[in-house]
Amino acid sequence: MLPLPVFDHHRPRTLSAALDLLARLGDKAVVLAGGTDVLPNMKHGLVEPDHVVSIAGIDELRGISLDREGDDDKLVLGAGARLAEIESSILVRRVAPALAEAAGQVGGPHHRAMGTLGGNICLDTRCRYYNQTYFWRKSLGFCLKKDGTVCHVVRGGSRCVAAASNDTAPALIALDADLHLLGPRGARIVAAHDFYVADGIKNTVLEPGELVVRVSITRRPGRRSSFEKLRRRNAIDFPLLSIAVRLDVSGVETPRVDAADVVVSALGARPRRVRAASNVRPGTPFDVAARELAEGAYAECKPLPNVDDDTEWRREMVPALVERAVTRLEG
Repeated sequence: MLPLPVFDHHRPRTLSAALDLLARLGDKAVVLAGGTDVLPNMKHGLVEPDHVVSIAGIDELRGISLDREGDDDKLVLGAGARLAEIESSILVRRVAPALAEAAGQVGGPHHRAMGTLGGNICLDTRCRYYNQTYFWRKSLGFCLKKDGTVCHVVRGGSRCVAAASNDTAPALIALDADLHLLGPRGARIVAAHDFYVADGIKNTVLEPGELVVRVSITRRPGRRSSFEKLRRRNAIDFPLLSIAVRLDVSGVETPRVDAADVVVSALGARPRRVRAASNVRPGTPFDVAARELAEGAYAECKPLPNVDDDTEWRREMVPALVERAVTRLEG
């Protein structure tokens, strides 16, 4: 069993107190929400903080509600909402079913009972050469992401390509969610699509001392969404591939697709928006949309050997999962 290193534990009760602590402690501290990712990484020596700031007891970060803002209804989720809450929430299932489905496929029941939305949004990237013990990594000469200068995935590569493995990220991007951030320089709102960058070492735009405090998703008439995940087992495992689909649908007896978005993740450091989705024409039949989106995703998505299992098999599963996700939304 790998022990945790020695650290000072802080439990602020308010958001302002947490921000003050993070500003004072700087890069010597890490944030802990549910701990399902940070604590294992500390045991492996991937994160080595002197201080751990737990935000689990901050009431301001909790809650799920449907709020009226101007002419729009918005689903608002606190960053501290547990993944199990999101999975079972009637509000989330009605407004953002892809998010409920994604939250329901994170890890196992104990991970979802502890893990939070904010923690999953900020989940560290993963790689077969990084998420190992110190002894294992040292024997290989370490890597770009931690302690080394070599990328073992892309030979000669100068940028880390560890995979984005947070299940909620593609769903939030497909749903055009906004992430509300708060830090030393004040509050700001960042679209979920703009929150992630193509750098496996640090794949978000979060600034030092900044926190995700809530997420908002605008409710749209006729909008449907779904989520699919590929993994070795149907529980516990991180994704080998994850796909979120959002369709804007019109018609009752014969529904048609007017617009679409497809987001594929666990390929590289940033979830990938499939460009072919923007070519779907208003009034497209479901079977045609499913075929076009599946073919477009296959053409654009080429998995890297950054996670376990065969890259060709993962690529062949891209159109299968896209077609399944679209077909489920027809009923």
